[in-house]
Amino acid sequence: MNVFSSVEGSQWNVAVRDPVWKHVWITPELRDITLTAEFSRLYRIKQLGPTEYVYPGATHSRASHSFGVFHMAHRMLSVLLENGAREWTTNTGCASFLAAALLHDLGHFPFTHALKELPLLDHESLTATMIKTEPLRSLIGKSGGDPDMTAAIISNTNNRDEETAFFSRILSGVLDPDKLDYLNRDAYFCGVPYGIQDTDFIFSHIRPHREQGIILDSRAIMSVESVLFSKYLMYRSVYWHRTVRVATAMMKKYLFSALSRSVFQPEELYSCDDNGIFDLISRNSLPERLLPEAIRNRNFYHIVFSVPFKEIDGSPLESLTIRSEAETRLADFFSSKTGKQIESFHVLIDIPEQISFESDLFIEDEQKTFTESSTVFSRSVVQKFVTSLRKIRVAVHPDHASSVLKIPSLSEHLANCIGLEYTTIS
Repeated sequence: MNVFSSVEGSQWNVAVRDPVWKHVWITPELRDITLTAEFSRLYRIKQLGPTEYVYPGATHSRASHSFGVFHMAHRMLSVLLENGAREWTTNTGCASFLAAALLHDLGHFPFTHALKELPLLDHESLTATMIKTEPLRSLIGKSGGDPDMTAAIISNTNNRDEETAFFSRILSGVLDPDKLDYLNRDAYFCGVPYGIQDTDFIFSHIRPHREQGIILDSRAIMSVESVLFSKYLMYRSVYWHRTVRVATAMMKKYLFSALSRSVFQPEELYSCDDNGIFDLISRNSLPERLLPEAIRNRNFYHIVFSVPFKEIDGSPLESLTIRSEAETRLADFFSSKTGKQIESFHVLIDIPEQISFESDLFIEDEQKTFTESSTVFSRSVVQKFVTSLRKIRVAVHPDHASSVLKIPSLSEHLANCIGLEYTTIS
């Protein structure tokens, strides 16, 4: 496994048993990194958050994913070094890259990916800060890496030297170690077949490129197609499952309210694990605190309206402030039509965040980018993945759902009430 010696005398003799990759081999120096409080917190954060309420097996942690990303990165690095990357990489750079793979999710807190609209630091910035702080700074040095380089690889900053930029493109790209692990791992634990990737085949066809990171030959085009379509299917069936979206929107509504009223500060959230975030919530008396409690009890809000984002101009509602105002208008409207007192926090508008399906890999023997090559996945087809996935949904407290659904011409009223030009329901 070890294609270079990052530390004089270090050995890859520590085995981490993993249900997906069987054995993940690390050095004693890397093991010391995983024993820190910073890394140990990842054991207490589920990789897929509320997805376990739909797929009960999805209880794997960010720690297990981190080991998997490290394993993919180590295998990928071995191939790249054997095929020419030694010319522009150093042992220190390689060790820094592997540390970045192991620690790339260090700044995650519960529901991180779902909270991008909130006024919070991104997890990459939080990770970089933690890496450059003791004890991780010294431990990365002992593993043969440079903590500043490790942080720069993760944070993807502009002012980078050539080697750092090379490793950053590998860690975050079309066929990156992160994606190759989470698609396989999430599919495995959810019990669905959609995310499984042929990593052996992929690694046999990647080649290093000084400026572009990784390039492929045309025989591996189907591997990229598989990754793109698998990502689409996993979003459709798992990550953006309607119940997962509702649970996520419930937590987002609570946190937006709490942060807007300074009930707690963002810094308190950054250090939370799964139990910690609910402990933080329990220490305040906001009416919206009932939302996280409902999530834990699987008392999810019911969807009463759904429309494809592409068929209306939903962009103003991407602002949480405007969305909150629209939810208040809906609550008032529902109250007037049902004769019930429906609070604003009994109504949710959910809009999934923008996502991208990266497809800019270069196909060496065709001298074209992937979307310009012989693939059927043209740029327009890839873009349709995104547009077909995003839906605007309105959900209400289960006590009010049946009454709301009885309102005549509900869809048209809802669309008008929240400022949308209604065309169709799906």
